[in-house]
Amino acid sequence: MFKSLYSKLAVVLLVLFALVGLSLVAVTLFSAEMYQQEVDQKLNRELAAHIVSEKLLLQDNQINENALKEIFHMLMVINPSIEIYLLDPDGGILAFSAPPGKVKRKRVSLEPIKTWMDGSANYPILGDDPRSLLKQKAFSVARIPARGQLEGYLYVILGGETYESVVHKLKGSYILRLSAWAISASLLVALAAGLLLFALLTGRLRRLNAAIDAFRNGTALSEISLPGTKQSNTGDEIQQLSFTFKEMARRIESQMEKIKKSDTLRRELVANVSHDLRTPLATLQGYIETLLLKADHLTHSERKNYLEIAIKHCERLSQLVEELFELARLDSQETKPHCEPFNIRELVQDVIQKFQLKAEKKKLTITTDIGNEMPFVVADIKLIERVLENLIENALRHTPPGGEISVVLMPDRQEIVVEVSDTGSGISQQELPYIFERFYQLDKSRNSSPGMAGLGLAICKRVLELHGRSIGVSSNLGSGTTFTFNLPVKATA
Repeated sequence: MFKSLYSKLAVVLLVLFALVGLSLVAVTLFSAEMYQQEVDQKLNRELAAHIVSEKLLLQDNQINENALKEIFHMLMVINPSIEIYLLDPDGGILAFSAPPGKVKRKRVSLEPIKTWMDGSANYPILGDDPRSLLKQKAFSVARIPARGQLEGYLYVILGGETYESVVHKLKGSYILRLSAWAISASLLVALAAGLLLFALLTGRLRRLNAAIDAFRNGTALSEISLPGTKQSNTGDEIQQLSFTFKEMARRIESQMEKIKKSDTLRRELVANVSHDLRTPLATLQGYIETLLLKADHLTHSERKNYLEIAIKHCERLSQLVEELFELARLDSQETKPHCEPFNIRELVQDVIQKFQLKAEKKKLTITTDIGNEMPFVVADIKLIERVLENLIENALRHTPPGGEISVVLMPDRQEIVVEVSDTGSGISQQELPYIFERFYQLDKSRNSSPGMAGLGLAICKRVLELHGRSIGVSSNLGSGTTFTFNLPVKATA
């Protein structure tokens, strides 16, 4: 029943209003009573003094019975709520206007009387009620006589038992009931307004909860309506929570897409690896079996040709396995580049020297524009060497005989731009976004070296990512391809 936030807030508000209502009624009654006593005390401040000035109540410490009875009778007719007590100088009760057995005290405290005489305290000043051992009431008092030697006090209680009974009757009066109904109606209106405000304030929270449930059940974020998600640094906590959930949901959807894409790539990887391993293995197995079956019938040149083909396929297998292990190692968190200053010009020359013979066999020309002097760069020399080898080998693979491969180094402020170009068949604009994906192979109709695994460019991209860099490519069909990346220059002291 009280599972929702709104119901809990409603119950808390109801209890709070009930407590406030009870407190308000109690405070109102107490204030009204204290105000009535204050007014009575101020209006009757001189009552005891007038009585003392008009009547001789004590003479030579003797009570004037006739004068006292006359006063009792007069006040009972005029105001029956008033009670009169004749006190000695110590506060002892000598006589009173009450039936026998009603008075419970033999004396009253003189402290409130002295406070009254000083006139320094705020009204109402409460003194002991002779008819009760616990209660205190408003009073009026005067010394007897007004001047001269103190013989006693005239102590007048302004609201006796009769007055109390009248107060209880007033509590059931129409005016008081009307006031109670007015207070209750005001509290109910305030409660209804509070519940309405809570409903408005928690409405967005309910919509956000419904949106979260819908997203959990598989509804796309684009189909979910969220309350106020434009900015995260403005608005209240609910708006910020909505913005945070929307960003989190976007990230989850993006990660799910990446997971799906990764799973697709994994399936393609398994298929490609299986294909790339199966083809050379099957060929290798076929030529070896041929050698075994026809060993006595093959000439020396045929046997040598078969062995060369088998070795070629072994090399393809070895290269594929090596690239797979290398890419896996680069993807692991353990691989971190060991950056140090080195001469990029010398590294380019060494790498080109490795491919010079292979280029001559394919009737290709490798040219360089690396200048006479180049500043040192800061990177992992082994990994950058691997990038250069992969790019040049890729260029050799896709450039027809008579073509040209060029390597250019260009200083650019605090960086060295490395550019590897070829005059090969080029890459279509549709295929450019995918060439760095693992096992991606260009259109076989334009691939001059079919059967390659397609891991070289993926390795290049991963190596440069580890250095915090990226690799760019520009190409057009029939006009060659250019790969570009940059490396930071060693800072001069």
